[in-house]
Amino acid sequence: MTFVFLNLYTGKMSIIRKFNARKRIALIAHDNKKAELIDWIYYNREVLSKHELLGTGTTGRLVEETLDRPVKKLLSGPLGGDQQIGALVAEGKVDLIIFFWDPMASQPHDPDIKALLRLGVVWNTPMACNRATADFMLTSPLMSQEYESMLTDYGTYLSRKV
Repeated sequence: MTFVFLNLYTGKMSIIRKFNARKRIALIAHDNKKAELIDWIYYNREVLSKHELLGTGTTGRLVEETLDRPVKKLLSGPLGGDQQIGALVAEGKVDLIIFFWDPMASQPHDPDIKALLRLGVVWNTPMACNRATADFMLTSPLMSQEYESMLTDYGTYLSRKV
């Protein structure tokens, strides 16, 4: 849910996105990081069971098998899955991104990966790209409660003359 209010400190309109206590978590892992993500998911299965999970292709299937619970599976990353998750982020339908990506391997869909990471920043979506950050994110008290995130107002950008 998104709403707009007048920020009394700045005098400008602010946009707030409300996260529910039950988060929608996107799970993605490159091939060389899948085992690490699955190990992390199994270790955190109790916490993750309280949230809605979605994942790209093979990662989604592996998560579903590991947790023995449904995961909304999208396309494989190279076939458009990263872009599908990016679209869901832009629509406000993803609350967290956990993306164990391989910084040492060249990816055929590298522009899609960069676009997904950029959209995560544009829409102020929490992202973890490694196990330590994912641990901090999952153990935050904010994981189990509602949270209001302030979004950047892109009104000026949208109303520019081209």
